[in-house]
Amino acid sequence: MSSPLRSPAAAPLDRSLIHEVLRGLRGSPKTLPAKLFYDDTGARLFERICTLEEYYLTRTELEILNQHATDIAGYAGPRCALIEYGSGAGVKIRLLLDTLANPAAYVPIDISSQQLGRVADSLASDYPGVLIQPLCADYTAPLSLPTLPHGARRLAFFPGSTIGNFHPTEAALFLQRVRRAVGPMGALVMGIDRRKRRETLHAAYNDAQGVTAAFNLNMLARLNREGGAHFDLSTFRHRAFFDPVASRIEMHLVSRRAQTVDVGGHLISFTRGESIWTESSYKYDHERLEQLALGGGFRIAKLWTDDAERFWVGFFEAL
Repeated sequence: MSSPLRSPAAAPLDRSLIHEVLRGLRGSPKTLPAKLFYDDTGARLFERICTLEEYYLTRTELEILNQHATDIAGYAGPRCALIEYGSGAGVKIRLLLDTLANPAAYVPIDISSQQLGRVADSLASDYPGVLIQPLCADYTAPLSLPTLPHGARRLAFFPGSTIGNFHPTEAALFLQRVRRAVGPMGALVMGIDRRKRRETLHAAYNDAQGVTAAFNLNMLARLNREGGAHFDLSTFRHRAFFDPVASRIEMHLVSRRAQTVDVGGHLISFTRGESIWTESSYKYDHERLEQLALGGGFRIAKLWTDDAERFWVGFFEAL
């Protein structure tokens, strides 16, 4: 997850995000919020990651969606209002829009305003019978949805195994907000990365081309561009590894030497080898997934997987 630089005219970071950054960098261990990944540069880099041979997740999820879109539509029923958390490039949603019976509306939610605008315009042109209502927002925080067609069943869509980027208690709280958004008759279609061999996981987050490393380092470049920071990117390196006890991949940026960095007028010190924890990606077995679903107010109605059993796409019904 990497780095061509964005225009120097990028807007400065919101003050609340700066406070979140400083709070994380002053903590132990040091952390950065994963939302920093997805400026325009980060969004483009992630699109590149999704095409890499090592990064099986996107390819496998698309395979499952292609094979089982008709089954998903059968579980969903007619006239759904789709709500996608993290719409990205808008590729996977087309499989649902093409298959669902008379979809009533689509609300793409994304933090990258430029990409969101492009996706919404493209979908409005290609699906003129569907009400497209883009919402530029941080979907990890509470938000207000636009007014949706009366009587339409609300169907949340959360692909990409992004649920794995939340720590388990945070994941349950996020799903509780989704459950409130879809209501008692609503449902959720979600992608989940399954627990598997350490070697497969390591390769997926340490690709040979270094795109994931660049995606990770772009967080620091973005803080330089938009947050008044002065990170020397050459003094940090990407590190990703699997923790089998927690069942998660951890991504870090490791300081190559002792140094002090000015972050918007605040001095942050690093020892040699000290890292910034930038992302977690939890991998689920069936028991952990069932616990998560119940904690979020859903039940597992159906799980579809690929031939190699690397990934799930699940249909979850509100409790």
